[in-house]
Amino acid sequence: MTKQYIDPAIPRKSKIINNTLSFFNEIPLPSVVEINESGKCNRSCSFCPKSDPDYPDVSEFIDTALIQKLTKELGEVNYSGIFVYSGFCEPLLDKNIFELIRISSLNMPDAKIELVTNGDPLSSKRMQKLFDSGLTTLLISAYDGEFQVSFFKEMAKKAGIDESKYVIRPRWMSEEESFGITLNNRSGAMASAEFVIESLKEPLKQKCNYPSYSFFMDYNGDVHICSHDWTKKYVAGNVNKESFIDIWAGKRMMNARKQLLNANRGFSPCNVCDANGLLMGNEQAKSWGIVISNE
Repeated sequence: MTKQYIDPAIPRKSKIINNTLSFFNEIPLPSVVEINESGKCNRSCSFCPKSDPDYPDVSEFIDTALIQKLTKELGEVNYSGIFVYSGFCEPLLDKNIFELIRISSLNMPDAKIELVTNGDPLSSKRMQKLFDSGLTTLLISAYDGEFQVSFFKEMAKKAGIDESKYVIRPRWMSEEESFGITLNNRSGAMASAEFVIESLKEPLKQKCNYPSYSFFMDYNGDVHICSHDWTKKYVAGNVNKESFIDIWAGKRMMNARKQLLNANRGFSPCNVCDANGLLMGNEQAKSWGIVISNE
């Protein structure tokens, strides 16, 4: 694998992941639960699958009852990891986002409630309301230039938000600097994007930790193998129909986990994916390795 640009935000996230390894009935729980709470984004960045004119942009948003169900189930297992509104969308386009955060905070008092935004819909008033609703950390991806750093800092100052509660991520960098992102081909979804990253012809012979530490749910309740499955080809279950724990420890997730921990990426969509799945979640992967070996 060629040398990657590594997002400077990864060490922060990795530290949280390493410190939140927990278990339920000897089952290692995820340390990241990520919610793609809509099919809508207001940008189509060149390094994103949404720059492909054929990639769907759907004005559908997650149902409040679905977040209520998932967060209640996570609260019942004392979930203490990251619960982040991010995914393939711009979360602040959902006018119900404040209520979703409020529910998440109430049902999971030990979790870290986070949100990733491109900052376009953000204002001091909305920033303050996010934290009043129970948000722990706001991650702002600044795409337009370094001038946005002072812009967002001033916005936060006006809202009375301490610098420890938000992270401004530099996404204005050049193509040569990987746009400030740890780039990958998004499980084969970048072949027709503006910035083309081809799908692999042969699977990588490399382990991947993603299904060992992260749980990714789409706005319709589908649970995908990981946050890089932009093609949405591997569905492990649906939270509308099944419980969180039944999906997390279920056959589909276990099958993917076993294969990826054995460096077998020979199944769709992992067979065309070039993501480095070893940047985070090593402790969770070790724990799952013990569970699998004892089966």
